[in-house]
Amino acid sequence: MRSIRGIGMAVLVASLLAGASAASAQTIRVGFHAPLTGFAASDGKSALNGAELALEQINGAGGVGGRKLELVVHDDQAKADQAVPLANKYIGEGLKVVISGSYSAPTRAAAGVFDGAKIPYVSAYAIHPDITRAGIHVFRTSFMGEVQGRAAAKLVGEGLKKKKVTLLTLNNDFGQALSTGFKEAAPRFGVQIASEYSYAMADRQFGSIVASVKKDTPEILYVSGYFFNGGPLVAQLRAGGVTAPIVGTEGFDTDKFIEIAKSAAEGVMITTSLDRDSKDPEMRRFLDDYQKKFNVPGDMVAASTHTAVRVVAEAIRKVGADDAAKLREAIAATKDFPTATGRISFNNLGEIYKAAQIQIVKDGKFRHFAVIDDPVLLAPPTR
Repeated sequence: MRSIRGIGMAVLVASLLAGASAASAQTIRVGFHAPLTGFAASDGKSALNGAELALEQINGAGGVGGRKLELVVHDDQAKADQAVPLANKYIGEGLKVVISGSYSAPTRAAAGVFDGAKIPYVSAYAIHPDITRAGIHVFRTSFMGEVQGRAAAKLVGEGLKKKKVTLLTLNNDFGQALSTGFKEAAPRFGVQIASEYSYAMADRQFGSIVASVKKDTPEILYVSGYFFNGGPLVAQLRAGGVTAPIVGTEGFDTDKFIEIAKSAAEGVMITTSLDRDSKDPEMRRFLDDYQKKFNVPGDMVAASTHTAVRVVAEAIRKVGADDAAKLREAIAATKDFPTATGRISFNNLGEIYKAAQIQIVKDGKFRHFAVIDDPVLLAPPTR
């Protein structure tokens, strides 16, 4: 009897293991890295939240071809030297597609690794131009930095009728790309750059910059940065008596910017890809579902990573999840696909065109201000 029971138990265990293996085989694993710790952890949390919301919606509707999607999540700390080993880890584990929910430095570093391994890699919101230039396996579902900068120049010169601008530029990939685009487009709209000051990622005290800006008496300021350094900068500009309008960037697109800058945030305009007042069904669904799930408003980072997951899931729906080459072709063929940040179509460089949403802080919340929809001015490069 003991031997029969032992055989029975062995059969039961084998059956359970086989069931677990079958269940695992039904899961489609998608790589996802973001800065979950370190200075950019707040953006990393938004990125992961956006991706998880997309998974919940997709899996709740039956998954993709009857299979559930699963994120394989790793923390890159927003550091390039963390992203490369993570890329190699994903490749070694046999993943067929990976999404970056991170900043430009780690995304740039990983892009070449994935392209070399012929694994499709989708950047959700990192803006540096070299990301997609890494190769044909790399895509971006958000604006390039230069494109956003050009949109801001049109807003300043044509929309706001301002001609004398001072640039306050964050001295990293993000800030420099935005500044480059703004400077390139400014002459088209009669905008004169009166002065430019740069600051470092870690800076939080801006007394000397504020004093210089006040002497310049600009008509308007174009300020690049993230909420954690842009918030203090805007607050100190206003406290120092600088009253000129401020145009910021998508790095300010989070309620944390408003929490930090407080009343100084009022009236600040930003270029971004998310319109809080949109009637578009996909954008509205994202905003409503995000608020319901996380009890905080959605932001650009969350919307952009939600978009990237949706794009990848749609490619998997078309060609399956087991062939990286077919997945790459399906992503590249994405055409007019509706998402939380607009309709996605990739050009031959893996870049997208979309209109720039201009948001303004009004009564302590981001609200619709304008849309810049200029296919010539905002066209991404094709090579």
